[in-house]
Amino acid sequence: MNWLINAAEKAGCTTSAKPTISATTSICEAWRSVAEAYGISESDLVGHVATLFRLDVAPLEAAEPRAVKLIPEKIARKHHVLAIRESQNEIVIATSDPTDYNAEQAVQFTSGRRVIQQVAGYQSLLDAINAYYSPERAMEGLLRSMDVTLSDVKVIESEAVDQVAANEAEAAPVIQLTNMILHAAIASNASDIHLEPGRHQGIVRFRVDGVMRQYMQLPLVALTRVVSRIKVIAKLDIADRLRPQDGRTRISVAGKTFDMRISTVPTRDAEKAVIRILNPDTSRSLDDLGLAPQELSRLKYLLSFREGIVIVTGPTGSGKTTTLYGGVRELAAQAINIMTVEDPVEYELPGVTQIQIDPKRDVTFASALRAILRQDPDVVFVGEIRDAETAKIALQAAATGHLVLSTLHTNDAVGAVQRLIDLGLDRSALAPALRGVVGQRLIRRLCSVCSIEQPEQRDAATVRLERAFGVRQVRRAVGCKECGETGYRGRIPLDEVLVNSPDFQDRMTRNASSIELQRAAEKGGMRPIREVALAHVVTGATTLDEVERVLGEGEVPTERADERQRILVVDDDPVTRELAVGVLKASGFNVEQATDGQAALDMLAHDSRYALMTLDLSMPRVSGRDVLKQMRSSAATSGLPIVVLTSTEGEEIEISLMNEGADDYLRKPLDPARFIARVRAVLRRSAN
Repeated sequence: MNWLINAAEKAGCTTSAKPTISATTSICEAWRSVAEAYGISESDLVGHVATLFRLDVAPLEAAEPRAVKLIPEKIARKHHVLAIRESQNEIVIATSDPTDYNAEQAVQFTSGRRVIQQVAGYQSLLDAINAYYSPERAMEGLLRSMDVTLSDVKVIESEAVDQVAANEAEAAPVIQLTNMILHAAIASNASDIHLEPGRHQGIVRFRVDGVMRQYMQLPLVALTRVVSRIKVIAKLDIADRLRPQDGRTRISVAGKTFDMRISTVPTRDAEKAVIRILNPDTSRSLDDLGLAPQELSRLKYLLSFREGIVIVTGPTGSGKTTTLYGGVRELAAQAINIMTVEDPVEYELPGVTQIQIDPKRDVTFASALRAILRQDPDVVFVGEIRDAETAKIALQAAATGHLVLSTLHTNDAVGAVQRLIDLGLDRSALAPALRGVVGQRLIRRLCSVCSIEQPEQRDAATVRLERAFGVRQVRRAVGCKECGETGYRGRIPLDEVLVNSPDFQDRMTRNASSIELQRAAEKGGMRPIREVALAHVVTGATTLDEVERVLGEGEVPTERADERQRILVVDDDPVTRELAVGVLKASGFNVEQATDGQAALDMLAHDSRYALMTLDLSMPRVSGRDVLKQMRSSAATSGLPIVVLTSTEGEEIEISLMNEGADDYLRKPLDPARFIARVRAVLRRSAN
């Protein structure tokens, strides 16, 4: 095996004491001795050997499972080889000894294919063989290298704490590795664990403070076994890898109990699992949530009513349920009957009757809510208003002397009004029943250990943000071990609390635009989320980078909204309308919406200062074509750019609409990127 020495020296490596390699020296010892003697890494030596023999370096991480199966484990270990890929006539193998003719012959005989060699280092090749043939050995090596103690991680199969095995730390490597991941996630205060398979290896990521962090990489076979272990403790079918599954379990870490919700889905290469970690300690009272005093006072006022609807809205993961749980805890201290309908029940609340949704038993939000109304409740908490039936029953409950608490998915507090109307609620009935809406986001808090005062010499990015948002940043993020080098630790709720006033109620009834509703809400005392967020920047609790990440780009403040950026979306289809509104808002436009042609004409008669209008062709009352004709015949709206949206195919209709005054034409369903590009193109043309 002196060819190893030749490979190093031909590459220009030198040593004061050339290693001695005899006929009895093992290939393992030879690789180690040469690398140490010449002061190079194993990967460097691999490159030199590949150059000497004019071979390729083996991509061990890309070994194809079908090829690996062609060589029995006994042969692979005896000759220290691993199949990388195969074709009908050839098989490519990784080897640490290109001169081993016996290995080549054994592989050729076993596989029935001509052998093509590639070079790999001895230890790297051994790790790969373990990973593909005996993942337990690979996991044992990983656990040894991380030097962790896992005896305090237990699975709770029932209400009592039962350890899976008497000697958990010495149990099978897959159990130890799974427990290590769970332990690390909980220690990091992660809300979710993502076990994600790739083409040849898997990734474990944690969501901490709303942001994904990579925790570790694993061989794909090891990740697959960890997912199977998770399915076992969640009582899922580990043999069924072709369908999505949902389950839950409970674990104890260092004496503290955590609930876990598990979701698995099949992917191209393996199963992906996502674990939601529910910490009972995070279910706190309203006073403990960290709301700003003004918003906390307004929210408590909404909860003081004994009838009506209170909505908490925001995107997924914005803490809506946590806020409502805090409200329910406060109400539970009173002598009233509180019942909840949830999917799932995230935290157990003493003194509260909680119902778990189970569609298999026909327990839906609507059916459970209908049954609850016969249980003489004072307060009803509905986990989410998802459909028209649930919305109508909730409104009925609010109108008959019950306080209904629920959540919605909208961008802001005012947007909840249109969303409820889109679900089929009548404006005149909703207006007096709606007590208020809380719009919420979560923003990361600066780490108290490593954050520093903002230097007077600001960088260009900070200057841009300060100009855009109109405030000066007082502290900035640095990063340390305590915060995972992110600079942030923990989160702050940002809430805008809309209280339904007589003025707001009147505007709701007469179908006022979202801009009018926003102004009425602010006139009634609502601080917009942006203003709440900037107040936290001024106090040094967070940064403008975080505000921009959560709320989007800032705009240089002006006395009034930029009229050139107002867009009116007209469409009777709520799905298309919400998509268009969401894309436009995300791009920085001020967006208003109308549900049909007549509503659009009414809004334009009141205020025609829009930069552009998107117009659906087929609508009730007044069609899009009729709206187009009326607008082009009016001096006030003749120059307003119009983009027509329709499902109708054919060049004839496109030509006729353009002749009638449309500025552009898009077919449904909308592609967001194409849609925003065409809108901007029309705006550029109209500006010129």
